[in-house]
Amino acid sequence: MIKTSIFLAIFFASISAIGNAMFAFGQKKSTLSNNPFIFLICTLVVCTLLFLIAYLFSPQIKIGAFIKLNFIWFTISGVGFFLTFIGFYFLYTRFGSSYYLLYAVLSILTTAIIVGIVIFRETFNFYHGLSVLTAFLTILFFYLGSLKAFS
Repeated sequence: MIKTSIFLAIFFASISAIGNAMFAFGQKKSTLSNNPFIFLICTLVVCTLLFLIAYLFSPQIKIGAFIKLNFIWFTISGVGFFLTFIGFYFLYTRFGSSYYLLYAVLSILTTAIIVGIVIFRETFNFYHGLSVLTAFLTILFFYLGSLKAFS
């Protein structure tokens, strides 16, 4: 069971990674604008249309009750998307897509540790601890590499 679940997790993470790479590629190739929001708004329109199409093929629910029950979580997640996309925009346009490494590692630290372990009390063992340590080392090595690149 655990082997199957880890492969399924890797599969879903791979889908997310491919989507993120597509997002970074599209953003990096787009024309820069004085207004960083226009690219993101157009991107979100395409994304929303794709979600609406997928929604039509999904099981139907009582949407009003669902929205009422989850409104605060939509709001928190929406603010999170906003911050993520704005951060991506400035990170990719000012530093390049290779700097995604910083985002990825910082996401490990903020999402896995703060949300997963501290808030939701998810399991954490020695090997998870080693992965956190290597995340910190990754940031250090990236920083050192950036110093060399700019000198």
